[in-house]
Amino acid sequence: MGSVGVESPATVTKKLSEEEDEESPIEEVRLTVPTTDDPTQSVWTFRMWVLGLVSCVMLSFLNQFFSYRTSPLVITQITVQVATLPLGRLMAALLPTTKFSLNLPGCMSRKFSLNPGPFNMKEHVLITIFANAGSAFGNGSAYAVGIVNIIKAFYGRNISFIAAWLLIITTQVLGYGWAGLLRKYVVEPSHMWWPSTLVQISLFRALHGNGDEGEDDPNNDNKKRMSRSKFFVIALACSFSYYLLPGYFFQTLQSISWVCWAFPNSVTAHQLGSGFSGLGIGAFSLDWATTASFLFSPLISPFFAIVNVFLGYFLIMYMVIPISYWGFNVYHAKNFPIYSADLFTGDGQLYNITKIVNSKFEIDYGEYAKQGKVNLSTFFALTYGFGFATIASTITHVGLFYGKEVYHRYKASTKGKVDVHTRLMKNYKDIPAWWFYMLLIVTLLISLALTIFMKDQIQMPFWGLIFAAAVAFFFTLPISIITATTNQTPGLNIITEYAMGLIYPGKPIANVCFKTYGYMSMTQAISFLSDFKLGHYMKIPPRSMFLVQFLGTIIAGTVNLSVAWYLLTNIDQICHPDPKSNSPWTCPNDHVFFDASVIWGLVGPKRIFGTLGNYGGLNWFFLGGIVGPVVVWLCHKTFPNVSWIPLINLPVLLGATAYMPPAAAVNYNSWILVGTIFNFFVFRYQKMWWKRYNYILSAALDAGVAFMAVLLYFSTGLEDVNVHWWGTDNSQHCDLAECPTAKGIQIDGCPLF
Repeated sequence: MGSVGVESPATVTKKLSEEEDEESPIEEVRLTVPTTDDPTQSVWTFRMWVLGLVSCVMLSFLNQFFSYRTSPLVITQITVQVATLPLGRLMAALLPTTKFSLNLPGCMSRKFSLNPGPFNMKEHVLITIFANAGSAFGNGSAYAVGIVNIIKAFYGRNISFIAAWLLIITTQVLGYGWAGLLRKYVVEPSHMWWPSTLVQISLFRALHGNGDEGEDDPNNDNKKRMSRSKFFVIALACSFSYYLLPGYFFQTLQSISWVCWAFPNSVTAHQLGSGFSGLGIGAFSLDWATTASFLFSPLISPFFAIVNVFLGYFLIMYMVIPISYWGFNVYHAKNFPIYSADLFTGDGQLYNITKIVNSKFEIDYGEYAKQGKVNLSTFFALTYGFGFATIASTITHVGLFYGKEVYHRYKASTKGKVDVHTRLMKNYKDIPAWWFYMLLIVTLLISLALTIFMKDQIQMPFWGLIFAAAVAFFFTLPISIITATTNQTPGLNIITEYAMGLIYPGKPIANVCFKTYGYMSMTQAISFLSDFKLGHYMKIPPRSMFLVQFLGTIIAGTVNLSVAWYLLTNIDQICHPDPKSNSPWTCPNDHVFFDASVIWGLVGPKRIFGTLGNYGGLNWFFLGGIVGPVVVWLCHKTFPNVSWIPLINLPVLLGATAYMPPAAAVNYNSWILVGTIFNFFVFRYQKMWWKRYNYILSAALDAGVAFMAVLLYFSTGLEDVNVHWWGTDNSQHCDLAECPTAKGIQIDGCPLF
């Protein structure tokens, strides 16, 4: 009788073995992701819808608003992740728990409550994913808004609101169709682990852990620590109040360029010291918007990534560029400013783009011949060269260093073996395949209608759409596998615009539309899959995930366009302000987007990087990018005991300055400095503080700056109320930084050499 109900040792061993087999084969996942689930937790709650919708609208509004400013702050989902926790708990404490009956014709009666219980992690995850659509999956705003901006603000042409809306929505949604069909290859398999999702999961578990909104001190020292909610509110209030200085009263704090102050009459000193228009030697910022622009918050970037960016930035900015400019005068560098995203004539004057655009919105070759070839600053030209090398080196580097890993993990993913997370997700209804087929077909049909019936506004022919979709579809699976296993995502932007520029030159809007459909549909597909993996780990019902992502994308795209339309219509000289006005509406991203439309679309790569242009030599960077990782790999094989050789990541090093332009030296300097302080020194010597408050501080700084910037716009910007004194007039005090240094070149405001 004593043996009744007791399993034999063999049976226990067999069960333990089965449980071990269910564990994820990736150690990082085993350490981070919970292996339990409570299917009874409410997901479709009133709280989720209210906070999700508000977060989506707020992020899409703020990110679009900031995209036009000199320091375009991108507010990411981590801000929402932190900010919505106390709001969700507040709603759980205040909302009535009364249950209501919902009777629909032909349906069973259903009961629901505005407050079904404590605010849970699944609601929180779904709110964050909803908000992530509002930040265009971390990109800030919908990429296609840039097309609307350059049509209206740079080319001075018109596009209808409906055509712009359809363009934005279809480019954002097109990739969802085939991404959903690829889930079984890159989401369900345990070997496809998507490293970037683990950061969010760690933060979710910290915020929802035991104790006061997070894990207890492992030393159990019973210290009284400020709650995360209180810390967030205090940091947000400080950030909100402080931004009055760099945002309005004391704009010099955006870039403190002491070299310019020390040598006020030296062009060379200004070129060396200017944070926005030069090499930024010694320049730094006391403005969070400047620090977090372009590269996002330095507090959430791991230190090893900061080191890689620093090495590449230092190599390019302080070795390659000075040698090219002052040493060898590469591409007549001294005829142009050392750092500029503008386009120039051969004698250093700004290129008059409007003169070479005819009434059909195409290139006028006669006017182009009169003005001559388009010239770039040497920095801008070399940026494209390093971009070519980055693309090529990414393919070679991943193939050599991760090829076997990717192949073995893909093979493992096709064997049908499931881990604990996939098994637990079987408890929820899956998304029918026909949802994705219908979404893909409908989006393609609408996109084709746009290219056929509104071709006069977007220029791109229907075959261009089909070609772009085919390119994006072809690359989505392999690049998803690379992202899911290595956390590296090769981009298609340069390749797509290069290809369309060769095939269909002379039409700028056709080129950027092709790039957007080809590049962004793949990027959106990968972001869609990444969020699905987050939901997979956190056990969110798939149908809830899909609907939230889809609705969030539609809402965010609509808000993005509405904000853009309002600002483009109501702000005088938006994107082209008087330099003396210190207006923040300089549209740095759109300037580069516009230049790309001219280089690749209007003029075409054949007349820039081909036999008819000045920069054909930059094509050798493709070869350098391919060969570089091979050399590193051979060195690693030859000297396997040298541990630092495989740490040389050429795609990261060569792509370190990928955001430049429009990012400037002061953005990088401040980002590297702040990131090093918090993610090396604070992390190393005050680890408990870092674990408890680091992400909260990042979210509070973002939110405080965003709210004050919007308040300043509606209180002072609409009426053009400005403060004029030394700290705001020519706030950087580096007036000569944009001067050329060649003899005989005369630019207004610059001395004649």
